[in-house]
Order: sequence, then C-alpha cells, then structure tokens
Amino acid sequence: MMIMNVLITGGNGQLGTELAVVLENQASELGPIPDCYQNAQVVCVDVDQLDITDQKAVQDFVKEGDYDLILNCAAYTNVDACEVNRDDAFRVNALGARNLAMAAQAVGAKLIQVSTDYVFAGDGDKPYVEWDLCNPQSVYGASKLLGEQYVQQFCSRSFIVRTAWLYGYVGGNFVKTIIKAGRERGNLKVVDDQRGNPTNAADLAHHLLKLGATEQYGIYHCTGDGECSWYDFACKIIEYAGVDATVAACTTEEFPRPARRPAYSSLEHMMLRNTVGDEMRPWQEALQYFIANYKEGGNNR
Repeated sequence: MMIMNVLITGGNGQLGTELAVVLENQASELGPIPDCYQNAQVVCVDVDQLDITDQKAVQDFVKEGDYDLILNCAAYTNVDACEVNRDDAFRVNALGARNLAMAAQAVGAKLIQVSTDYVFAGDGDKPYVEWDLCNPQSVYGASKLLGEQYVQQFCSRSFIVRTAWLYGYVGGNFVKTIIKAGRERGNLKVVDDQRGNPTNAADLAHHLLKLGATEQYGIYHCTGDGECSWYDFACKIIEYAGVDATVAACTTEEFPRPARRPAYSSLEHMMLRNTVGDEMRPWQEALQYFIANYKEGGNNR
C-alpha cells in the first residue's frame, strides 16, 4: 500500500489538531478512518512554519513534501476583526487558499478547503443546499467565498467543505466561553434570533478524511445534525456541563457587533449523503460527548 503524504495547515487550531489526532489514532470518535491513511506521513504547520500568504514559500514547501492530500484549516476567523483588517482577511482566506490550490495542482495533490456558512446571506428560512446562491454579508464571508472560487479555479482535485459553529478541544470556542462565563457570572444573555448548526471538530475531521480518500470532488456541507439558536446551544452547554447558571434569551440588536451575522444559516448535507455518507451526530449528542470528555480532561488536545 502506498504511504500517503498529508499536509495540514492551521495545524495548531481546533480542527487541524483534531485531524492530526485522528490520523495518528487511525480512528475518530465516530470510528475508523479509511485504510489509505495507514502509516500516513503527516506534517502539521501553522503560520510560524508556513505562511500560506507567501506564494513562493507555499509552492516550495508543497513541492518539497510531494503531498498527496492537503487539508487547509488555516483561516482568519475573527469575524469582527475581519471588518477592520480587510486586507489581512483576504490575504489569508482568499490568497492563502489560492496559493495552496496552485501548489496542489502543480504536484497533483488533492486539496480540501474548509469554508463557512457565512458565504450565505442568512436571510432564508430553510437549510442551504450546496448550489444555493452565495451572498456574503461580511468581510469574513466574502473573503472565504473568494477562497472557494480560487480553489475551484486553480485546483482540479479539490473539495470545498462548508461548516459552521465549530468547537473542539483546542483553543477558544463558544462552548468553552459559555461554561466559563456561566461559572463566573451565573446569569447569561444569549441571542435567540440566529439559527445554525453546532459542529464538533471530531465529526468534521472524520468526514474530511472520508472525502479525502475519494475522488468525489466538489462542494459539501458538513455540520452537526439538526439546528438551533445560539440561546438553545448555550442552554444545552450549561445543562450538560452541570453549571449552576441561568440563560436568558435576547435579540441580536441588544448585542451590536461590527460584522453582520447570518440570521439563518443552517446547512443541508445533500452531497455528503449522496457520496461518502452522512454520519454526523445529532448536535446534542456530539456536544454532550465533548463536554463529558472536556470536563474529565480525557480528550483535551
């Protein structure tokens, strides 16, 4: 069996770290990953090892590593900061993706580009399918959409996987923020007029690697199964974590932010179901498992 060379960018983040752990264990929380990853040579880099905005550096690095699969988890994800630092957002989220796409094409590698629900306007009332019209309402969403377009333009062996409301064992996220705030303050207010899909990084990593083992190139949606509001999400976090706190619902208008958030950005998994299969756990189940392990320190990365 050929040994795969795998490159993970954004390797210090919650998704990049999860991917590395899954590859090392040859299994995720959902079960085994495809056999083609056995003994894979995995290289994880973050910006201090590889700046994806440097086109020549990316070309040289990918050529030298002769990678079979590149998973681009590197992104400028501070949505509000993107509104202020537009050039930085587009450099990382759009040009970084372009550089990796061109480098992947040059060596015949597959590229998985992780994208976001923010590419949609978020003003509908039913889950977005993969071919729905994109209309981002923020700099973050626009920069990620341009990254998608560059990947499609420059890499013939590419997967674009949109996800949302991601949380994992490494780094900061909404789950950890709510647990900490609940313990410290006891009373929380969370918006209930934004709806989407909480996604466990372990579930997403599993499906990215399933896709990477195929030639089913294209656009995919991959989020936790089921939808909720941020308020619903926070209530379950407090419940599962056993925190003595109350959560009150409020509106987005009560918490003005620089970047506009999608009011409704649930994603439909049609292409996932029709190719490699949709094993994403119900968001409540995946969240409960995460909190149990995070609290116990059993799976902290």
